[in-house]
Amino acid sequence: MARIDMQEVAHSYLPKIQKPDQYALKRIHMTWEDGGAYALLGPSGCGKTTLLNIISGLLKPSQGQVLYNGEDVTGRRPEQRNIAQVFQFPVLYDTMTVAENLAFPLRNRKVPADKIRERVAEVAEMLELTPVLHRKAAGLSADAKQKISLGRGLVRSDVAAILFDEPLTVIDPHLKWQLRRKLKEIHERFHTTMIYVTHDQVEAMTFADHIVVMYEGEVVQVGSPEELYERPMHKFVGYFIGSPGMNFLPCKVRGNVAEVDGTALRLDDRTAELAAKARGALELGIRPMHLELATEAAEGALPADVKAVEDQGSSKIVTLSLGGQILRARLPEEKPAPRQKAWLRFPPEWTRLFADGKLVG
Repeated sequence: MARIDMQEVAHSYLPKIQKPDQYALKRIHMTWEDGGAYALLGPSGCGKTTLLNIISGLLKPSQGQVLYNGEDVTGRRPEQRNIAQVFQFPVLYDTMTVAENLAFPLRNRKVPADKIRERVAEVAEMLELTPVLHRKAAGLSADAKQKISLGRGLVRSDVAAILFDEPLTVIDPHLKWQLRRKLKEIHERFHTTMIYVTHDQVEAMTFADHIVVMYEGEVVQVGSPEELYERPMHKFVGYFIGSPGMNFLPCKVRGNVAEVDGTALRLDDRTAELAAKARGALELGIRPMHLELATEAAEGALPADVKAVEDQGSSKIVTLSLGGQILRARLPEEKPAPRQKAWLRFPPEWTRLFADGKLVG
């Protein structure tokens, strides 16, 4: 297992860099703790796979250093870093049996035969592959093949880290949850450093203790699922985490009042103080579940027009217009939804202030 440090790592696929936006990765400086379970989360093209390939050694960064347990491995190949990597599509030997595929990484390292049998049986049991151990890989389903691929990554007990690059893409949706939980159980059992790339927030939150959110080549926040949801440090995190994402309202603040498209919203003293010190374009952010709706006028509530109501079974999503801005609120299923008009309250404890896309305070 390994602690992995990235020191001022940046990368461009161009031979000559003339502008900052030509970097696929922009100044990554962070630590992956020994034995941690991490998810690299973000949309396609944000730099997740580039970052993973730099950690593994498949790619050498344009600048910066990668350290394993304090030792500089920036110029070392994957096999010299003692890592295992599981890719989006299974990498198998179809003519071999499941047992032979699982044993292959161990045989390459001259592990004694009895130890190989023991480890293969252990991993097969963990991944529920025991009934097909002696079948050829070629005749198995896509999800079984990906289980074998996962097993090849897990079979070595001496690896510094296991890296997963969207490993469940080819798996049927109803099996994804089972495999995510299985990986979580394996991590809790062996405490191997694991880094899991995904664009799916549910996958990230199910698997990881720490989620690394990436946006346009940068790491914008590292935190637990609860931290990312309740206190997003960047506007993108608020938008990307949660369904629907966080509401954002461009505003101008004067004293204790925020003006949103001509509508006045009173702020608590702390938020008003932060706004007075902030530099840049200001926005208020609030999660749909924290936006309070009433069907009648109430003190401190702002009138809004109801545009649509979507019943999701366990809750309702209400789309509203406030001073020209579109908002969404989540209501419990048992609470009636307003029909044409609603009055909104922004609880101060759940209302966040952002300046130029970054959380203030």
